Amino acid sequence: MVTTIQISKKTKDLIASFGSKDETYEDIIKRMYSLAVKEQLREFLMSSEECIPIEDAIKEAEEKWPE
Repeated sequence: MVTTIQISKKTKDLIASFGSKDETYEDIIKRMYSLAVKEQLREFLMSSEECIPIEDAIKEAEEKWPE
């Protein structure tokens, strides 16, 4: 099934600037989506929320599990 979406000429041109001569808009959008998903995952994994420096983590582990 194929659908039609309405976008401005400016947006269409921006999307086209990501593609090469032989790519369709669908190819470009799928590639952009894939990159966006990877970027979201990278941001999630590299988030500094609830993270502590490695030195503090080692100190906590040594206190919790002394030899």
